[in-house]
Amino acid sequence: MTSLPPRFAITAGQIDRVVAAFYAAIRQDAQLGPIFAAHVSDWPAHEAKVAAFWRNAILLDGGYAGSPMRAHIRAGDVKPAHFPDWLAIFDATLQRELPAETAAAWSALAHRIGQGLRFGLAEMETRAGGVPLLR
Repeated sequence: MTSLPPRFAITAGQIDRVVAAFYAAIRQDAQLGPIFAAHVSDWPAHEAKVAAFWRNAILLDGGYAGSPMRAHIRAGDVKPAHFPDWLAIFDATLQRELPAETAAAWSALAHRIGQGLRFGLAEMETRAGGVPLLR
């Protein structure tokens, strides 16, 4: 059996470093920090799970089994309007931690995933008239 090549050149260590730096920034954010703090009691375990997600998404290593959409819906207080700030913090972290080309490639993937999560959450907020609330 042959394995698929990674989406772009990055190491597992770089992924771990970005995830740790991102969550350090999130914990300091006035809007997003309290939302995460309400749901994450074990930061190292959370970071390991998210790093496994990204290793699977980028390196295609098969080491993550979960549903980010289900987790965000289940949280109940994650809203579509949170994603621009989330992505801005993530992009700033990528730019600080990685070479420009790698940061740009990961950012593009994160934005696609974020858009899917945002739209999924908006669908959950759809009113009876069928118009999603994208605020």
